[in-house]
Amino acid sequence: MVKKGSSSSGRRRFLTQVGAGMTVLGAASAAGAPAATAQAPAGTRWQPARHNQDDWLDQIVGQHRFIFDTTTSQGFGSALQFANNYYLANNSGYGLQNSDLAVVIVARHTSTPFAYSDAIWSKYGVPISNFVDRTKEPSNTNAHGRQLEGLLKRGAHLAVCQMATTAIAGSIARAVGGSADEISKEIASNLVANAHLVQAGIVAVNRAQERGYSFVVAV
Repeated sequence: MVKKGSSSSGRRRFLTQVGAGMTVLGAASAAGAPAATAQAPAGTRWQPARHNQDDWLDQIVGQHRFIFDTTTSQGFGSALQFANNYYLANNSGYGLQNSDLAVVIVARHTSTPFAYSDAIWSKYGVPISNFVDRTKEPSNTNAHGRQLEGLLKRGAHLAVCQMATTAIAGSIARAVGGSADEISKEIASNLVANAHLVQAGIVAVNRAQERGYSFVVAV
């Protein structure tokens, strides 16, 4: 025979045990146990870090920002054509001036040498050509020089890959028996107008987008 009140007392014991268990769990969480994943406070917003090396991107004036990424000679030529169209369409269709547009073309991988001056191409054109494309006849002139000059006059800028330039300087040094370090410094001192030597072209692509530049890959 069940005694009166035994059911209610059992329930009280159960609730007491559950409460004690929750107290232990709370103490464990406070001590650093991974009871739940931490979340960012409500209302916070991610912001990219800023680095002084990338400040030149903000120093280019313009209401609209555009960056073209190139890695080959063909891609570099396409970027020049697209950038020219970008200027023309904004001039004729929107009544904007060249100074209203911030345009950057990234020269990295095998498109990097097209940001070098005529003096570098004249002196080292053969080994540079071999770096760009071994399937074509070497040249001592920049194949994109004339079209590039027109865009630079409009105000376009270049981000020139330092990592690729180091590799190119090494290739030139092996071909002419010179010092890779000295040739690298020589190239850095002989870039085209509005050119900025960046640590890596791919980093410039990232940093420009973080600073509000629209992005397109030119192929």
